[in-house]
Order: sequence, then C-alpha cells, then structure tokens
Amino acid sequence: MVHVLGSRILLRPTDPDRSRAFYGEQLGLAVFREFGTGPERGTVYFLGGGFLELSGRSGSSAAASPDVRLWLQVEDVAAAHEELVAEGVPVVRPPVQEPWGLVEMWIADPDGTPVVLVEVPAGHPLRYRPGI
Repeated sequence: MVHVLGSRILLRPTDPDRSRAFYGEQLGLAVFREFGTGPERGTVYFLGGGFLELSGRSGSSAAASPDVRLWLQVEDVAAAHEELVAEGVPVVRPPVQEPWGLVEMWIADPDGTPVVLVEVPAGHPLRYRPGI
C-alpha cells in the first residue's frame, strides 16, 4: 500500500500572472510557498487541507477539461458570493441549495477550470456523523 505523506493539485495555466491574480487576489488564497523566478515561477497556495500549485505554463489555449473541478468548502457561500462579485469574479451559477443538501456556487478560473464553492449546512451528514 502506498503511504501518502502529502498532496497538492497542480495546474499549468495559460497565463500564470492572470491565474495568480485570480487565485491569490480575487479568491484570496494564502501563499504557502513560491519557487523559481520570472513569470512562470511556481506559487503554492493553501487550499484547506491541501494545496494548489500553479507552475509552468500550458501551451494549449483550449479550455480546461470539464472532467476536472476544484471543490472548495467555505463557511458561508452567500458571503463568498458577495465578496467575489465585489472582486469582479464572474459567477457561472449563484448559490443554490442542491437536492443532496449542500449549498453550491460555481465560478471558473481564467482558463475555464470549474471551481465549486460549497457550504455544508448544519445537520448535513458531511458536517456530523453519529458515532464518530
């Protein structure tokens, strides 16, 4: 069995400066570390229990795969919605209570990678598990 010590999501943006502005300034993710120099330098952001790394540059101008999404749990989706709209982030879909009980809002990063902001309401099984 593989013993995983850490993990991170790696994205290769088409425009690294634009993506750093989106994740660092508009979304407000805190920087964990930076490495290298120049416009294609790497930036690793804290992402809840994991990390998001932007490094290098994609040679493709095609939109991101619809099969890849970032799922970010936030405390209050309505408040996140207001903050992101104020930052000029286009909202793909405003907050909606899903049939499975989560409140979800959809945005996309500059390369079109879907980002789902999720609020887990009180009483939802993801928040509380009896016997644990």
